[in-house]
This record gives sequence, C-alpha cells and structure tokens, in this order.
Amino acid sequence: MAAHILRLRATLLVGALRGDPSHVVRTVVAFVLLALATGAGCWGLLTLRSAPTEVAFVVTVLAGSALTAGFVAAPLIAGAVDPLDPRRFVLFDVRPASLASLLALAGLISVPILGLVALGVCLVIVWTAHEVPAVVSVVGVFLGVVTCGLLARLCMALVAMFLRGRRSRELTGLFILAILVVVVPVGLFLASLQWGGRVPTQLAQAADILADTPLGAAWALPARVAAGDASAWLSLVVAVASVALLGAAWAWIVQRVLTTTERPESGRERSGLGWFAVAPGNAGGAVAARSLVYWLRDPRYLMNLLIVPIAALLAMFPLLIAGVPFAYVVLVPVPIVALFFGWLPHNDLAYDSTAVWLHIASGTRGVADRLGRIVPMLLIGLPVLAVCIPLAISLHGRWALLPAMVGVCASLFLGGLGLSSISSAVAPYPVSRPGESPFQQPERVGSSAPITQAVVLLGAIVVAAPSLWWAWLAMSHDISYAALGMWGGIAIGLAVLLAGVAVGSLAFERRGGRLMEFAESS
Repeated sequence: MAAHILRLRATLLVGALRGDPSHVVRTVVAFVLLALATGAGCWGLLTLRSAPTEVAFVVTVLAGSALTAGFVAAPLIAGAVDPLDPRRFVLFDVRPASLASLLALAGLISVPILGLVALGVCLVIVWTAHEVPAVVSVVGVFLGVVTCGLLARLCMALVAMFLRGRRSRELTGLFILAILVVVVPVGLFLASLQWGGRVPTQLAQAADILADTPLGAAWALPARVAAGDASAWLSLVVAVASVALLGAAWAWIVQRVLTTTERPESGRERSGLGWFAVAPGNAGGAVAARSLVYWLRDPRYLMNLLIVPIAALLAMFPLLIAGVPFAYVVLVPVPIVALFFGWLPHNDLAYDSTAVWLHIASGTRGVADRLGRIVPMLLIGLPVLAVCIPLAISLHGRWALLPAMVGVCASLFLGGLGLSSISSAVAPYPVSRPGESPFQQPERVGSSAPITQAVVLLGAIVVAAPSLWWAWLAMSHDISYAALGMWGGIAIGLAVLLAGVAVGSLAFERRGGRLMEFAESS
C-alpha cells in the first residue's frame, strides 16, 4: 500500500504538466517562479556563511518562521483540492493509523517541500561554516520540513472539511486581506529599521520570541547551538513537541474522516451566492451580506468611501501652509479617516429604501440588524487603518508613538460606529434613491440632516478626547502615555460601540412602524 500511494503521488506531480495548454502554461510559470525564488533564497542563505552568528540567527529564524506560516496560509488562500484527501480512501481497507502515516509521508513529496529542502541544505552548509555539528543542523532542518509538511496537510484537510462548500472569491479575498493587514505593517516596520552594521534590537527580540514557538523553534536550533545558548534545548523540545502534536492532530483527522459519515451538501449549495455564501446562516449574517453588496456596488456608498481619503489629504495643506512640520502633519490624515469611517453609517438605514421593510416584516431582531450593518465598515475600515497607521508612523519617524495612534484611531472609529448605530435608527433623513446620482440630494423638510451629522461627528470626537489627550502627552511630554492611550482608546471605543449597538437595537425594535413610514415616504 505504501508503494502504491508513493507511486500515486509521483504520478500526480507529473500529471500536473498535462491538460489543456492554458493549464500547462500556468503550471510551468508557477514552477519557474518557485525555482527562481528558491534559487534567490539559497544564494541569500549562502552569503551568511561569513556573517556574524547573531545576524545569521535573526535572518534564518525570521525567514524560517515566515516560510512555516506560508505553509499555513497557502491552503487557505488557494483552496486547491487535495488529490490525497483522506476521504478518497474511505472505500479501501486501510487502518487509519497506517493511512495517516503514509499520507503524511507522501505529502512531503511536493514541489514546495522540495524547494524547502533545497533551502534546508543551504542552511546546513551555513551553520557548518559556523562550526555547528552537521547532525544538529540536519535535525533542525528535518524538524522544520516535517512541521511545514504536517501543517500543509492539516490546513488542506480543514479547508476540505469546513470551507469547501463556502469557497468563493469573497472568502479568498478576505484571507488575502487578512494577510496584507499583517504583512504591510511588518514590512513598513522592517524598512524603517537602521542596521548600521548590527542587528536592530527589535529584530533580535522578535527572533528570540519566534525561536520559542512552533514557527521558528526548529530553525533556531542550530543557531542557538552556534551561539552557545542554553535555550537550544528549549528549541529542540518545542520543535519535537510541535511535530508530535501536529502528527497526533493529523492522525485524529484521518480517523474521523474514515469513521464518520458526512452529511450531503446538495441541500446547502452556496455557489454563486457571493457574500451570502461567506456570511453565517442567520439574520445577522444575511444583513451583513446584503450590506456588503450595497457598500461594494452601490455608487452612493462608493462615493462616500472615495470622499474620505480626499478629505483626509486635503486637511494636510492648510497645516503645511501654516508652517507646521511635515513630521507632525503626516499624523493628521489617519485619525480623520478613522473618524469618517465611523461616521459614514450614521444614516445607513435611509439608503435601504424599501429593503428595510423586509427586516421589520420578518421580525429581525434589532441586534442582528445593528451588527450586520456595521460589518462592512469593519471589513473596510480595519484593514485600511491597519495599513495607514504604520505608514503614517513610518513617515513620522518615531515608532514609539504607534500605540498612541492605534488608541486614537480605535476610539474615533469604534466610537463613531457606536453613535452611528443609534442615529441611523433614531434620526434617519432622506437621501438619493437607488439608481440616482450620488450628488443628487432630495428636498428635506426641517434641519434634521445637519443636526444628525454634526451630533455623530462631534460625539465621536468627544468620545475620543481622552485618547487624544494621552496621545498629546506621549508626543510632547512622556512617551509612557502611549501605552495608556492605546489601551484606553480601545477600551473606550469598544464600550461606546457595544452601548451604541444596544441602544440602536432597542430603538430599531420600538420604532419599526416609524421606520417603515420613513422608508415609504422617502
């Protein structure tokens, strides 16, 4: 059986080069790009043979941890069908333990793993040049490769078990967005570091932390032996324990697949449903999915989103003309973006037109409606702020202010969402109808529109006043206020958001009749 599975795996690798011409071209291009990336990585590793041990330690641990994390992220993003999915062997008389070990071994025969092995060989050469026993380097590389292989198998199995029926471009986009939210700030931070012939303290601390985790323990083993660090034993224990736990998890999944009858998915077909296939199957998920469709397709919403960065950038020019240094002016646009992102949904219910009837007539709870409506702004605002905040701090040049900036933006954004959850149910005002120009505004009786807009906007600033004050103190007096500004701002923003959702939910349920009249008349 082992020979059959290994032969099947080799045949599948060769079979990837067969099929229609477009598929073959894509496969060949992917192989070439992977080969070029592997060659560049090998060349970069070999240059560390003459580098100081500390530099080699930081580079190899950070790079190894990134590669290990990549074996987790790739199955989630690609969502490719695993040709050796354990479920394909249900009809064969194979013991689960044997099948788990055979599939784990066959999973190591793949193009990404072969590239990783090539990098591992170069790593052994590097640490041998640093007088590390070859057996130690080989053990570290072996544990790292096995960890990556098991992580890939586990993630592919989990995707097949839980996400296959929900796979869509929207879900893939969310995964890519989540990765960008992490990669871009980290990249900006690394680009801001000044090496000056030595390893920056921040990188050394990050490498030390990763060396004690499953992501970097195996790659740190030879490095710590080279440095004579007593914690090399800790890296060895963590790496071995990680392999053991991942192996046990893989064996459990294979056992579960072979002994469990899956429910047919014919009644839960979700293809072509877009965001409705990604959102949970409840009232809040339906409201969130519908709101996402509106925010990403309706020109009225899109125009509101486009105005936010323009308004934030325009706010810089008066300050620059007045002579304010650029290092301080560059900190202004991001809080403005956070403020307007929290303010945008303050009249979200009015944009629904007659869709709000469906919510009220179907008995949708106020909590589901309020939470579903803020999901689009959370998915849009959080990634934008996660990228813009470190970018602004990088241009400012003082990374110690990063926590204070996070606190200010969190209180403005979350506090604004909380107040908007109340105002959209309590004081909606007419807007342009679907299909009309976003610049066309209906005639309004009274002055409720400017009052509602001003109350939410100024209210969000008042809510964020403590975090703004702490940020000012951190900038002008004592940097220790930055941590207080971050945690205080996040706490205040979350408190206002929860309170706003609760009050808005109550208002939505009690004012259902008036809201339907408003939708009918506007």
